[in-house]
Order: sequence, then C-alpha cells, then structure tokens
Amino acid sequence: MSHSVKQSPAHTDHRTPGTRWSKRLASKTVRRFTGDVSNGKWYRKLFSSWNICDYHFYKTKQQAVHEWETTAWLQERFPTRAEVIKDWEKIYRRK
Repeated sequence: MSHSVKQSPAHTDHRTPGTRWSKRLASKTVRRFTGDVSNGKWYRKLFSSWNICDYHFYKTKQQAVHEWETTAWLQERFPTRAEVIKDWEKIYRRK
C-alpha cells in the first residue's frame, strides 16, 4: 500500500477556538440568508472559506533542519536530525 501525502503541505489552525467561532459565524450567515440558494454549493458565495481558517503555516524540510541546528531548545526536544525530519513529515507532509 502506498503512503498518501498532502497535495498542499501546510499546517492550519483547525483546532483553535477562533476557528470554531468562524465556522459558527459562517453557518449563521448561510442560515439567515433570505434569498434563494439554487445550487448546493452556492452557499460558498455567502461566506468566504478563507475567513474560516486564518492561519496557514508552511515550512520546508531545509528550513526545519536549519531551525533545529540554530535553536537550542529544539535540539533538546529532538536529539537527532532524523527525529526533526520525522516531526516535519508528521506535521507538513503526511495526512
């Protein structure tokens, strides 16, 4: 079985309280719309999906390794270079 990887390797803030509030606000906006929603996906025009998840983080593997080499507390957390790469893949690459 092949390993699946993300199409756009980014880390988002889907678990922060602000995101939950934004999803709730989007839901309210769609429910309170008085006009006719003709197509099933037409609700997307009422509220921009970019407002739901504000923070997108992306870091290349080279940036992660460089940050590990220059930061002391990261070297304490991840003693080897392989562990840093494994953590980067967990957050940014794998699903």
